[in-house]
Amino acid sequence: MKRSRERAASELFAALYPRLAGWCRRLVDDDETAHEIASEAFTRLWARWTSVEEPRGFLYVTAANLVRDHWRKIERERKAMHRATVEAAVHPETEQADPSVRLLVQSLPERLRVPILLHYYADMPIREVSVLTGRKEGTIKADLHAARELLRAHLRRSLDHTL
Repeated sequence: MKRSRERAASELFAALYPRLAGWCRRLVDDDETAHEIASEAFTRLWARWTSVEEPRGFLYVTAANLVRDHWRKIERERKAMHRATVEAAVHPETEQADPSVRLLVQSLPERLRVPILLHYYADMPIREVSVLTGRKEGTIKADLHAARELLRAHLRRSLDHTL
């Protein structure tokens, strides 16, 4: 039993790790961090191996959460660095508009961000996103539409400010 469990886990790792790590790489823009996140997702799966019904979905949702945590950490570090380097007496820092789609996706509320990450970045069909998130397909479609509209509005504002 243990041998077949280990073989199944090994086969799953061989089949899914490269794609999961590549997906993470596109989101965090760093090879080492992407591999750390993908490895951590597999470690968490292994810890719950007998209770997880859909390993692929578990891996992607776990990785999405780890990516979100990474983005938050980067933002905290950026803010701390900003505070440490800006002198109060010098002209106030004006935030440059950054129309980076990754940053805009990061800023979406979680209920919109997770479907965007799973559908567009992990290439999962709406039906699978629905199953993984426990929400109806119609809700996922509406959330994807709302997220696209928010992203479009943010990009438009960012471009208007840079012109």
